[in-house]
Amino acid sequence: MERRIFLRDFRLPVSIGIHDFEKEGPQTVVVNVDLVLEPPTRAHEDRIANVLDYDKVHDGIVALASSRHFNLQETLVDAILDLCLGQPGVIEARVSTEKPDVYGDCRVGFEAVRRRSAG
Repeated sequence: MERRIFLRDFRLPVSIGIHDFEKEGPQTVVVNVDLVLEPPTRAHEDRIANVLDYDKVHDGIVALASSRHFNLQETLVDAILDLCLGQPGVIEARVSTEKPDVYGDCRVGFEAVRRRSAG
C-alpha cells in the first residue's frame, strides 16, 4: 500500500526572481507538494500523533517562503524538498513551483523529486 499526502495549488507571496523589477516586492508563487509516506508501523487510531501532521508542512512552507529572497525557483524547490524530507515518515517528495504572472499565455515553473537517502 502506498500512502501520500499532498498540498495542491498553494498560492503564497514570495520574494523571488533575478530581475530588478522582481526584487521590488513579492510575487505570487503556486506550490504543489506530493509526499510518499513509509508504510504504517501502527494503526493511526484516528489520532494526529500517529500520522504526519500536514500543518507542519504547510506552516513550514509559509515560513520558508517569507524567510528570504530566492533568485531561482530551483532554490525554493530545493529548500521545500529539504523541509518535506525532514518530516518523520516521508520517504519521497515531489515539489513544483509556478510563477503564474510571468507570461500571459502559459504557466512557467520548476519541479523536482527527491527520495530520502538511506541511513
